[in-house]
Amino acid sequence: MGVSLGAGVALAHFGGERDGGDTASAPVAGAPAAPEPATAAPTPSRKATPGPKPTVKPKPKPKPKPKPKPRPTATKKKAATVPQSGPGTFTTASASGRVTGTSGPLRRYRVQIEDGVELSARGTAEEIEAILAHPRGWAAHGRGRFQLVRSDADFVIRIATPDTADELCARQGLDTHGELNCETTDGVVVNLKRWMLGSPTFAGPPEEYRHLIINHEVGHEIGIRQHMDCGGPGKLAPAMMQQIKGLNGCRSNAFPYDEDGVYITGPIVS
Repeated sequence: MGVSLGAGVALAHFGGERDGGDTASAPVAGAPAAPEPATAAPTPSRKATPGPKPTVKPKPKPKPKPKPKPRPTATKKKAATVPQSGPGTFTTASASGRVTGTSGPLRRYRVQIEDGVELSARGTAEEIEAILAHPRGWAAHGRGRFQLVRSDADFVIRIATPDTADELCARQGLDTHGELNCETTDGVVVNLKRWMLGSPTFAGPPEEYRHLIINHEVGHEIGIRQHMDCGGPGKLAPAMMQQIKGLNGCRSNAFPYDEDGVYITGPIVS
């Protein structure tokens, strides 16, 4: 009896040692199982339905900047070459024209250019023909008719270097100082310097001053022998005034008549 009791006590003591350990104990047989915790069913994930993609307008390509146009390079006008002297021989323009003017005596003229200068004889003759046909000139107002010819002329218009012009004018007793034009027994001598460069006292370009040269010298040819002076301060200078020697208060002018057809005159001086 005593031995069986001791054995049970020993078993009981041994089981208590196991319950006090750190390891979880196994369930007792026949005891109801603890209910498992309810687990919420997983909610199915909703996939977002993609909406229509926004239309993205392509950025406009920048327009290419126009290339700057190259600026034209200003070309300097070649300065006129005026030789001081020449050979003293002349080329006659091989040109002829129609009669300019409707009344007055017919005066036929030819044009000669000294050899070796940079002037076209034909081109210069045509320019002189246009000067004599100008609406403010002699022919337009009944002071004579003019015709460019190659030969059988009533007078000649010569354009000569300053030295040659001085020589031709000196034969008539005139001193032109390498600067002036003159009238001779057979026609007109035009100083090349004046034809190409104009006059320091004339307000217009050389092309306009050529009108004054021809109108003044041809004025002598049609019988206006004397020179005129300024008709009053601020007035147009007469074509028969030696304007290169000074304007005396007048305005430079290349034509015998004004725009209203009035003859421009002034006091007689020589």
